[in-house]
Amino acid sequence: MTKTGFYTDEWTFWHSVGLQALFLPVGGYVQPPSGVAGADTPDAKRRLLSLLKTSGVLDRLSVDKGSPVDNSDLVRVHTQRYIDEFKKVSAEGGGDIGDFAPFSAGGFDIACISAGLAKAAVADVMSGKVSRAYALCRPAGHHCLADRSMGFCVLANIPIAVEAARADFDLGRVAIVDWDVHHGNGTQSIYYDRDDTLTISIHQENCFPPGYSGIADRGEGAGEGANINISLPPGAGDAAYIASIDRIVLPALERFQPDLIVIASGLDAGAADPMARMLVHSETFRVMTQRMVDAADQLCGGRLVVVHEGGYSEASVPFLGLAIVEALSGETSDVVDPTLAIFQAQQPGPQTTAFQIEWVEGLARTFAA
Repeated sequence: MTKTGFYTDEWTFWHSVGLQALFLPVGGYVQPPSGVAGADTPDAKRRLLSLLKTSGVLDRLSVDKGSPVDNSDLVRVHTQRYIDEFKKVSAEGGGDIGDFAPFSAGGFDIACISAGLAKAAVADVMSGKVSRAYALCRPAGHHCLADRSMGFCVLANIPIAVEAARADFDLGRVAIVDWDVHHGNGTQSIYYDRDDTLTISIHQENCFPPGYSGIADRGEGAGEGANINISLPPGAGDAAYIASIDRIVLPALERFQPDLIVIASGLDAGAADPMARMLVHSETFRVMTQRMVDAADQLCGGRLVVVHEGGYSEASVPFLGLAIVEALSGETSDVVDPTLAIFQAQQPGPQTTAFQIEWVEGLARTFAA
């Protein structure tokens, strides 16, 4: 079997949501400081990469860094006005041209590298160069709109990669499953009126964008019915997430019959994450990934790409990500997640779990109607 691809680039760890390290402006060869802006630092993703290396798993993957996307890739998704403004502000030292999405000098170039990782991952799966793929993108992309950045996201990595593949390959129907704890509003907005792309978001209700649930938002025009929002209550754990996959996501994929499945893989539903209030652990992510591997094998010749989104706990993200990569690739290691027993013991009790499962069942009935 062809190896699983893994896509990463050192420059993505130099993206900064703060503009200064000590008294020096971040950019060029001045690296972003740790802890800047409280959450979106390089450390969680860098530590995931380090764990993959030290565990030996990375040695068994096909590792590549792709090439940065160019303007022809960007304009398939973003407005030229937004691209030009992003490029200008980046060259002038950085700033924030959207909502909660600051970047330092050179941010545009690094964002193009990040989107290039997703593009290479999708292209290599489509060409058969690799069987499945994981793109360790930073900055993330699923909040970015066609004409505005948002929530640490400055380019729409997955739509850019998907539309590039549609231009270069005979790619038709694509399903994007987003299990980042925050709603994938950017991806939703880009495909909201299209029937060739199924968008599914599993997220914490009203978390981010603040106050948004989205259960009633099913798409419009040609895209009506091709958008599903699985909005879960705070405190949802392993049982609620697995039920969401089994009762809603997999039946929707079966109905849609995609040619490619892409996972927007935020790890911020993890129980230790500071940016949300969910109780997912590493085995949850392992099981969800295996379900998606099996679905891809059944529905679309195994074509499955995982694109990294959020996840802000430096201690737990590496173990969550390792579980996903192991399930995706079929490779194993002797790493034991030291947080697993703790977070398994902290799962909701029987009454709360029953409430959460009924919540999911109610959504399933709504979406099947």
